[in-house]
Amino acid sequence: MKTRLHLLLLLLFSTTLITAQQPKKPTASEIHESIKKLNFLGSVLYVAAHPDDENTRLISYMSNEIKARTAYLSLTRGDGGQNLVGPEIRELLGVIRTQELLAARRTDGGEQKFTRANDFGYSKHPDETLAIWNKDEVLSDVVLAIRQFQPDVIINRFDHRSPGSTHGHHTSSAMLSVEAFDLVGDKNAYPNQLSSVDIWQPQRLFFNTSWWFYGSQEKFDAADKSNLLDIDTGVYFPSSGLSNPEIAALSRSQHKSQGFGSTGSRGSQLEYIEIIKGDLPTEKTNIFDGIDTSWNRVEGGKAIGEILDAVQNNYDFKNPSASIPELMRAYIAIQNLKNEHWKIIKTNEIKDIIAACAGLYLEATANTNHATAGSNVDLNLEVINRSNSKIVLSSIVNPNGIKIDKNITLVNNTSFDFKETLAIKTNQQVSTPYWLTKKGTLGMYKVEDKSLIGKPETPRDLNITFNLNIENVNIPFTKAIVYKTNDPVKGEVYKPFEIIPEVSAKISEKVIILDTDQQRDIEVIVKAGRDNIEGYVQIAHPKNWSVFPEKQKVIIENKGQEQRLIFTVIPPKEQSEGLLTPMVHIGDKVYTKELIEIDYDHIPFQTVLLPSESKIVRLDIKKQGQNIGYIEGAGDVVPESLRQIGYNVAILKPEDISAENLERFDAIVVGIRAYNTIEELKFKQQLLFDYVAQGGNMIVQYNTNRRLKVDQIAPYDLKLSRDRVTDEFAEVRLLATNHEVLNFPNKITSKDFEGWTQERGLYFPNEWSSEFTSILSMNDEGETPKAGSLLVARHGKGYYVYTGLSFFREFPVGVSGAYRLFANMLSLGKNDMNQSEQIKN
Repeated sequence: MKTRLHLLLLLLFSTTLITAQQPKKPTASEIHESIKKLNFLGSVLYVAAHPDDENTRLISYMSNEIKARTAYLSLTRGDGGQNLVGPEIRELLGVIRTQELLAARRTDGGEQKFTRANDFGYSKHPDETLAIWNKDEVLSDVVLAIRQFQPDVIINRFDHRSPGSTHGHHTSSAMLSVEAFDLVGDKNAYPNQLSSVDIWQPQRLFFNTSWWFYGSQEKFDAADKSNLLDIDTGVYFPSSGLSNPEIAALSRSQHKSQGFGSTGSRGSQLEYIEIIKGDLPTEKTNIFDGIDTSWNRVEGGKAIGEILDAVQNNYDFKNPSASIPELMRAYIAIQNLKNEHWKIIKTNEIKDIIAACAGLYLEATANTNHATAGSNVDLNLEVINRSNSKIVLSSIVNPNGIKIDKNITLVNNTSFDFKETLAIKTNQQVSTPYWLTKKGTLGMYKVEDKSLIGKPETPRDLNITFNLNIENVNIPFTKAIVYKTNDPVKGEVYKPFEIIPEVSAKISEKVIILDTDQQRDIEVIVKAGRDNIEGYVQIAHPKNWSVFPEKQKVIIENKGQEQRLIFTVIPPKEQSEGLLTPMVHIGDKVYTKELIEIDYDHIPFQTVLLPSESKIVRLDIKKQGQNIGYIEGAGDVVPESLRQIGYNVAILKPEDISAENLERFDAIVVGIRAYNTIEELKFKQQLLFDYVAQGGNMIVQYNTNRRLKVDQIAPYDLKLSRDRVTDEFAEVRLLATNHEVLNFPNKITSKDFEGWTQERGLYFPNEWSSEFTSILSMNDEGETPKAGSLLVARHGKGYYVYTGLSFFREFPVGVSGAYRLFANMLSLGKNDMNQSEQIKN
């Protein structure tokens, strides 16, 4: 019981301790809406696979119109997607998309949960998905999420009955939800969870269907809808001046890394949900029909409901603090509830409402956004009561549990500021996403602390508790320590207060390609997390490589300062690859982590610690041509990768594309999804085709067939499809074995397709004109061969290449064959030797 209560108390504070955001300052109307929600005891859990899969219209409707406690369970963090806002992919993209989900929930009023499943990339069938994920562990996490959240109703985004018709992750999310529905109430299912949660049985499970799942609007209109509920989610909220679809669009627009900006709409909008398990509600517009969602559902709740009904009905929009005495009565009664689940939830809610009614402002800010274990940090504490309520600041408690008595009466609208010094514990854990602290598998993150499973991010444990006495009732408020500064442009800016290691290090290049056996200088950047760092650096390296000198001294005087050291790497004569890791020795400790900071305006500042590793490759590669013009698309690192193998790469903006400018380049490369994201390219396309016709070389990387900005993607007919090969081990068959792209200047063989990661490629063309030569064939198991991954056409004197191969994924991890093949693509038309003679050689 104590363990369960402790975990519930952690849950109580999780919403306020999760992230450092500018504090909420609710209006009188928002406070009134919160009181309505306080009076509703019902929960809905929405289940899908990825960030951006959720139906924000339905989540917002349930939270803001019905007033239900609503959460989205995303089985993954979206690590396998693309990034339209920056270069981060894989784990770092997962961090970004986690924060985008949290931003979405702050917008639509929901909560956010996860499992340990890793988004390993597109999957065509749930059999593949559940083989790569650990099915039992992910199912366990779904069961745990349901037992923790205790939803009355679960809604699946996807259909569990149609495997193979959509992304395998999608169908798997629904299949696991259906299976979990029958397990959560069974004490023999995952009994190890019952030390912290109780069994629970939701009453209904729905599938959020639409015409899309029926194939067309006409088929949906003709379908039997006797098992469907129809819900009009197009309601208008006068308190905010927004319709529910407008709020949903604002929420969906938080998925900026996926390019899911959405325009709000107004008017009636029907959502349909199909009953999968449980009883079909009699009232077919109300998913809670027949479920008691009043305070009567909990023992001792009737009296609380009567108090709160009166508070809601008598609420004074001009003076919300008039509700405080009755709210305090309800607060006391809630503390006596036997139902710990609702006790914790409603305590959390009513405390926020009391603080808002009193105009309470409680804040703890540090004088820095970074500190190290064992250091001292100056804090500024601000406390103000903006009401006539009788409120006393009794004491504050710092993160070390030290209580500091205050006994100050908080006079209306009088600000109290306190200076304190916090001694950070010497064993204080560093701040980083908990799911990244240990190396997992392709399909699963490893989380050793089981109490963290499902949480959206690492809970903040550096907090200040303000012990208040309100209307003669003691009530604690806990706030995370944050960092606040003023930006000349943005004004007040908040960042999380983070604990970082005393030193971190990285090699300036994540992939180092050496195309000869000549030695190469590399740069190691060491960054101090505190003042007065002194030690030395070594580099761990593959056995057949040499690094000189063996170690170098590090002396850094000031926190935040960097020292750059140059080491010389000597490669072997033969082709080889491995990892380099800088090792910083400070006293008896060795540091091997890189400190990564993610800073975008739409999410909180993120600090991530990952193993500091750089891939180093002694590559047998030849090149022709030197100067590359690169038209950037959606956040790939191909330009940096091409520079690694010796090309001069210039970034070409649309306004720079002219016949004169293009002449100076040996090849033009168009970045991933450039034709989906850059409107101006439709005006430059003919210039690019003319460049090819006059002897240039143009390489276009993958685009999707939706929202193309250009009328013609190639100088000849070319039709994009959704064909893709998701198995990175799929056999690659060389079709045009005599073609220059497979022979010059590097001989490409099947060996060059070893070691690829996540996938072979995506969005291949499936129709093309006779001018194109298909170079490769590949397919996933059980599918027909796909020959559109690499297409080459002569156009005038030059070459046009379209490729859906995932070079943007292979380059960052140093896949040798990907570099060799791309070098051949860039070298097209530059073979001075007779073609047949070249092939013979």
